[in-house]
Amino acid sequence: MLESKIETYFPDTGPLRRELYPKHLEFFRNGIRDRERCFLAANRVGKTEGAGGYELVLHLTGRYPSWWEGRRFNHAISAWAAGDTSKTTRDIIQEKLLGPSGAHGTGLIPAATILRKTPKPGVPDAIETIYVKHVTGGTSDVGLKSYDQGRESFQGTGKHVVWFDEEPPLAIYTEGLLRTMTTDGIVLATFTPLQGISDVVRYFLDFQEQDTN
Repeated sequence: MLESKIETYFPDTGPLRRELYPKHLEFFRNGIRDRERCFLAANRVGKTEGAGGYELVLHLTGRYPSWWEGRRFNHAISAWAAGDTSKTTRDIIQEKLLGPSGAHGTGLIPAATILRKTPKPGVPDAIETIYVKHVTGGTSDVGLKSYDQGRESFQGTGKHVVWFDEEPPLAIYTEGLLRTMTTDGIVLATFTPLQGISDVVRYFLDFQEQDTN
């Protein structure tokens, strides 16, 4: 019997076997060499849950599947997960990680690893920080943030993982990147380019062009 939802992802066999998701596997695998990664794709292709959220939870828990070829942390981590607004962060990122309000523990983070949660002031049913048990016995944490909090709210302590779900302003992306400079950390971005060739999209496209030259 499977212990949690996340264990149903990317199985060896069956109609949802992982070989059918080459872009996701490439995204994970590139974590070995790239500190910054972007899953730039259309809506409804599994960017949030199947790419950013999935990888974040593996790092929070240290429960990497046997087939995993991407980046690994051998210790508990401190992370951020951020979306457009406090409400969309609650309704999308928080629900993917924890499950819906009243059913926390049914999301990607296994219920048995959720140690505690702190509420977010001023936003009904929103969580500010989730504390997660790591396989080493340590405690990981992920703070749920939003771009409408402003660039200054992304200043501060070092983070091992920063995940931007939906496109951030370039100034906020840069602040998030700076938080990983002293931790040998990584930045994940998962979004549909609804704003066209924005500063952030151009930033990643320029990297891609350098890679192919």
